[in-house]
Amino acid sequence: MKKDKKSIAASACWISATAIFSSILSACNFAPSYERPSGMVPPNWEPTAQTAPVAPTAPTSDHAPWLQSIGWVQDARLRQTLTLALEHNRDLRVALANVEKARAQYGITRADLLPSIHAQAQGTRSRTSADLGNTGQASIGEQYSAQLGFTSYELDLWGRVRNLSAAGLESFLQSQANQRNVQIGLLAEVGNAWLNVAADMARLQLAQDTLATREKSYALNRRMLELGAISGLALAQNLSSVESARGDVAAYTAQVARSRNALQLLLGSSLPPDLLPSAETLVEDTAHNLALLPGPPALPSSVLLQRPDVQAAEHQLRAMQANIGAARAALFPSITLTGSVGSASRELDALFASGNGTWSFMPQIKLPIFDGGRLRAGVEVAQANQRIALAQYEKTVQTAFREVADTLADRAQWGTRLGAQTGTVHATQKTLQLSEARFQAGMDSYLSVLDAQRSLYSAQQTLIGLRLAEQQNRITLWKALGGAESANASAELANPHQDARP
Repeated sequence: MKKDKKSIAASACWISATAIFSSILSACNFAPSYERPSGMVPPNWEPTAQTAPVAPTAPTSDHAPWLQSIGWVQDARLRQTLTLALEHNRDLRVALANVEKARAQYGITRADLLPSIHAQAQGTRSRTSADLGNTGQASIGEQYSAQLGFTSYELDLWGRVRNLSAAGLESFLQSQANQRNVQIGLLAEVGNAWLNVAADMARLQLAQDTLATREKSYALNRRMLELGAISGLALAQNLSSVESARGDVAAYTAQVARSRNALQLLLGSSLPPDLLPSAETLVEDTAHNLALLPGPPALPSSVLLQRPDVQAAEHQLRAMQANIGAARAALFPSITLTGSVGSASRELDALFASGNGTWSFMPQIKLPIFDGGRLRAGVEVAQANQRIALAQYEKTVQTAFREVADTLADRAQWGTRLGAQTGTVHATQKTLQLSEARFQAGMDSYLSVLDAQRSLYSAQQTLIGLRLAEQQNRITLWKALGGAESANASAELANPHQDARP
């Protein structure tokens, strides 16, 4: 009786200790605590309010290769702006996170090639009532075991696991290619947005200069009206041109702000004022001219196969090819092994004593006999996915060729277009000078002067737009070639499969 009381007390203590230990573990939470991201919203809502500027940093080792490959960047302000985008752009952060996710998923599939070994310790303590006992008395039973083993390890006789692992690797390499594609697209978008700011600032400067000129002309004409040299109609017409220029100044002021906001969204942070382009960036023959380098010389068309989007499509095709092998392997018998080795005892202190060793080994062969055509249909699905991936790869290559061909077609005519528009500007300037002279001499009405002013203003705006488009064409060509220059393109062709594998 005393022994039973001691056993009951020991069981109660053991249960209490287990409950306390379980409650302690249940209080543990390994999930990180959530905190709302801060610093993204400015303290005040004002049209000109900006977030705290992020100081430009020197290119890091990760970013330097990308910036060095951008041959069209000559302006230090633009180069630092691209560095900010590589540091803070949110889309690029998502692409990087997707690469890490794909790397981890590939690690999961690769782990299936090896057996998963686990250790297990178990203790059981139970009381059997007197009515259920063989001796008619209540009894306390104990059992302890410790094991080391593996469960359901598949012998990869037909390559199913290897093909699944290969598909996981290709998915990882595809995510890396997608990341490079995002980086190239981001740099091109930032360059175009930066040039848009420069063009809008040039348009604003032109509108301001035009307004100042027309205001001076209006003051002169008002004086001439007071002297009786011109009519009130001419002065009213002059005033309409002044107000039109004032409206353009207001419109382009707002447009510059919108362009800056679009650029800062791409950067993921505010742009320091000293990195903004100047109004003379797109003006020729000035010290502030951007002076982008010309596009790369003639390259072999096989360079396009190194475009990140083409490589991503090829990795997708390879993954679908591997999935066919995995689906076909499922048609054949599979062998899985389960085994363990350990020790078991009724007493905890005798758990690892001599003679208490245990082991088990359970091979299992699974042979598909009838599944209603499920496995065959799985092979057909994998083959269809491979055909889809092949068509997508071919379409991606065709799209790459078209993009480069279109860009080169535009490139060949830019010299003629810019020369023609520059000649138009010079001709309209001469027309305006002659119209003003004829008006002041009383030989013509002020309408001819207004027409000449509008023609010159429109021609100058068109010239700014053409210069912007010509500079953006060089960026587009760089992007269409996959960010490749002639030097590193040859190196890539020499080693077309230099993917960074985990």
